Amino acid sequence: MGDDLLTVAEKLWNGEVSPLEAHPWFQESKLLDFGNNVSFIPSFANVTAVSTADGLVLVDTGSAPLARQVHGIIRTWKPDRLNTAIYSHGHIDHVFGVPVFEEEGKNIGWPDPVVVAHKDMPARFDRYIRTAGYNSLINQRQFQLPEFKWPTVYRYPDTTYDLDLTMTIGGERVELYHARGETDDHTFTWFPQKRVLCTGDLFIWASPNAGNPQKVQRYASEWAQALRKMITLGPNPPEILLPGHGVPIIGKERIHQALTDVAEYLESLLDQTLELMNQGAKLNDILHSVKPPQNLLDKPYLQPVYDEPEFIVRNIFRQYGGWWDGNPSTLKPAKEVKISHELAELAGGAKKLAQRALDLLNEADELDGNRLFSGGTLPISGGRIKSEEVEDLLKVASSLVEFAYVSDPDDKDVCEVRAKVYESLAKAATSTMSKGVYMWAAKESSS
Repeated sequence: MGDDLLTVAEKLWNGEVSPLEAHPWFQESKLLDFGNNVSFIPSFANVTAVSTADGLVLVDTGSAPLARQVHGIIRTWKPDRLNTAIYSHGHIDHVFGVPVFEEEGKNIGWPDPVVVAHKDMPARFDRYIRTAGYNSLINQRQFQLPEFKWPTVYRYPDTTYDLDLTMTIGGERVELYHARGETDDHTFTWFPQKRVLCTGDLFIWASPNAGNPQKVQRYASEWAQALRKMITLGPNPPEILLPGHGVPIIGKERIHQALTDVAEYLESLLDQTLELMNQGAKLNDILHSVKPPQNLLDKPYLQPVYDEPEFIVRNIFRQYGGWWDGNPSTLKPAKEVKISHELAELAGGAKKLAQRALDLLNEADELDGNRLFSGGTLPISGGRIKSEEVEDLLKVASSLVEFAYVSDPDDKDVCEVRAKVYESLAKAATSTMSKGVYMWAAKESSS
């Protein structure tokens, strides 16, 4: 989009563009100067810069590929040294900009900046180093980046805190608050004199990333509590909300509405899931029963363009109930290949299973000619939200073709059908996570 960032923000708020047309992960990196010594750089992820009498304060610092770009953009605004960098959390798109400033500072003779983060962040970096292979694989899948390699060198924080921390830097009061949400080490930052709130990824202009199927535990309840705490910051509430991804929100009324809506969204999913768990429901039944509130499904900042509510429900179940889904056969499951062979033999061969999957796929395509949209959600370009009947057909087709593929992965006809099924699922999907997994499977069978 050619519009400036605040115009995009206004159009998003009013529903004039969809979150995929202005995806929160892919805004143009161009500095937005709010005046009052505050600027914002949309990037992967966003960076907020505040100028003080003792140098710059950054909330998040950018990803490794874009760190020098972010540094250069900041230098078009202020030449001051970096005094303090605050990591909102330890995800790698937020924590790789400091070394560029340190390199610059050494050449000039400046002291190194101080990096501040929650006390759980060093353990996160340690874990990342131990699981670099796994994290490389899942990010290759999720973002369709076949050459991606997970980093193993990190700039650890110099100062950590537990529940909250107040600092005064160059006359500017800076308040940090811990909140378990997308991660266990999350921080949101409040500049009370400027009435600027930096949420990190606790607000991202999308359905909260509280479910990610390939990542560690997320915390829906505490996430909602953190959002409600942001609303009560004061005595003067936030006037500018600067998110970890996506565009700013300007005005205390809009900020109050957005934070409240996201909190209610998470609380509803949590309450519904726990109610069914308390009734003894299995995970599968819960996944097909719990839905976000209808009045929140239309909100432009709650669209499932990255994560999905179904994945959030899974994470809630895992946190409160463990990993077993309630199906006795999955407690100590048989080998997938054994089950697949049995089902293929019963069906008359792997090709029979694949053919049935193809029939279901064709049936779904015929039904989809009506372009039905479930739940009143926004039609999002590049991914259509299916009717429940079409979704069910696609899901059953994927189950059958996967049994066929595991039973006979070398059968070219089976592979061809598998690729078609997952290509269709990828086209139907709205979230980055679903699209990534489905396209990975399609490419696996097309190669």
